[in-house]
Amino acid sequence: MRNSRQGGQVRDLLPGTEPVRFVNEDGSPAARPEGYAEPPADRLREAYRRMVLGRRFDTQATALTRQGRLAVYPSAAGQEACQIGAVLALRDDDWLFPTYRDSMALVARGLDPVDLMALLRGTWHAGYDPHRTHTAPQCTPLATQTLHAVGLADAIRRRGEDRVVMAFIGDGGTSEGDFHEALNFAAVFHAPVVFFVQNNRFAISVPLEKQTAAEALAYKGIGYGIPSEQADGNDLVAVLSVLDHAVAHARGGHGPFLVEAHTYRIDAHTNADDATRYRDAAEVERWRAADPLARLEKYLGLTGQDIEADKAAAEEFAARFRAGMNDEPEVDPLELFAHVYAEPTRQLVAQRETLRAELAAQEA
Repeated sequence: MRNSRQGGQVRDLLPGTEPVRFVNEDGSPAARPEGYAEPPADRLREAYRRMVLGRRFDTQATALTRQGRLAVYPSAAGQEACQIGAVLALRDDDWLFPTYRDSMALVARGLDPVDLMALLRGTWHAGYDPHRTHTAPQCTPLATQTLHAVGLADAIRRRGEDRVVMAFIGDGGTSEGDFHEALNFAAVFHAPVVFFVQNNRFAISVPLEKQTAAEALAYKGIGYGIPSEQADGNDLVAVLSVLDHAVAHARGGHGPFLVEAHTYRIDAHTNADDATRYRDAAEVERWRAADPLARLEKYLGLTGQDIEADKAAAEEFAARFRAGMNDEPEVDPLELFAHVYAEPTRQLVAQRETLRAELAAQEA
């Protein structure tokens, strides 16, 4: 394995020259990658079920945005293998630090989709309890969550707990200073954290080749003394196998690990974006043909009955999601000031009272 630092000597921190792959784009088995084990069939079957549910959730959330039920929604269509593979590589008591695009992963983790949408409805910062779910609030500023993740991972290490932290990040986020600071801190303090880069080729409209001159984003680990690997991000088997290895590395006391998954964002950045201005339709169709669900269906030899049963369960889930979103949340504008400081400043008190007076005047 190219994964460890033993006796102070670096064996090999570099990722493989090609992304790890178990399943070809047509669903046939690829040449078995050296050093990685295929996950058991029951885990792969469960992964497929959650991918179907995740895709249905994603399309439903997109539809709700068009209906005005959400202010914005960043789709993860095409990234299902990354989203679900990451969740399945973690235990329930491990911590996850997601970005704004990772709602699908949180649904796969068992969080209530209506609660998840509080951020995108603009009703609350996070509609779920981070402590109970071991899931940090979804982070909109690029890469800031990576430093939060490392801080928590370092606390876990200091307490001697048998847990790990996984920080999601997009390719654009790797250009932020916070990401590099997080890598350095994690390596120096030997924090049990996995950095999972979902390289979907575009930082909004900026293509990967204009973001970095590195051969792959996984190579960014070497400068900090962090072992890294690349995986075919549309191959669920590869994603899960590589992340299993990375999580075991961190849990075993060997410090951080960096994984880059090569995938693609099929839809626009958000509903407010026009991706046709910077992406070629033929490119999108090429990636659509590498559909992670279709690949896994064929690889597992699923029958039409199996597939329809999973789709039916996903439809029931979507119906419950729609029904929950029909309930209008009760919003108190004064909550804006509730959790800014433990002891509100004079300026904050003044602002709160100004808003209180304005609201009272509107009701009069």
